[in-house]
Parts: sequence; structure tokens; C-alpha cells
Amino acid sequence: MADKWSQTALLVIDMQNDFILEDGLMKVNGGKAIVPNVIKAVDIARQRGIPCCLGCPAFFATHLHSFLRTEGIKSLVITGVQTPNCIRQTVFDAVALDYQPVTVIVDATAAATPDIHAGSTKGRNKGKRETL
Repeated sequence: MADKWSQTALLVIDMQNDFILEDGLMKVNGGKAIVPNVIKAVDIARQRGIPCCLGCPAFFATHLHSFLRTEGIKSLVITGVQTPNCIRQTVFDAVALDYQPVTVIVDATAAATPDIHAGSTKGRNKGKRETL
């Protein structure tokens, strides 16, 4: 089973206090609700030996791509907040950089409203959409 996941990484994007907490400066209304599913995704990834990258990659001006390639990563699973912004841009960047497949766990991602989240995840990318 470990070989099946040896070329996969989990990206956890923008799960920061400012986006998640009630008094966060940039609170994403749907952010707090996905915390249990993001934790579950991280736990499952760790059980399977999948590297977890926490933070705000959005590949631009970072060493994320070179790190992932050095580790032999070819496919990505994405969780976190701001579906129409950081999540979507990360998916676009990943596909452009030839990561395949790129999977968004829709119930471990969120936006300011359910409508914005749904509009950002339906048919917007070439990758897969999955739920936990």
C-alpha cells in the first residue's frame, strides 16, 4: 500500500488562525467547519506515509515545486481555505507543472460562503474532486 502513495503529497493551504478563528483578521466563514476534515486528511496521509506540506504554497516564489520533485512527488491532494483564491491557484499551478492527478478534497476545503465554494469546485479544473 505504501508504494501506491509514494509519489503523492498532501498540501494544507492557509489553515491559519487569521482565516479560521472567529476573531481572525481575514476570517473565512466556512473555514472552521472544515477543520475536522483537514485533520482527518492529515492523519490519513501520515498513516500512509504521504508527505504533508502545511502553509500557503501557491507555488509562486517558493521552493515547493523543487522540494516536491526532489521527493519524487507526481500527484497532489489539496485541502485548506479560500477555494476561489489560494486553492484554485494552487490547482492551476500544479496542473501547469504536470502534477497528475491533482485532487481537491471538497469537504476539506472552504470559502467565504457555500455558493462561492461550490462555484469554485465544479468543473473548474482538470484534476479530481473528492470528499472524505
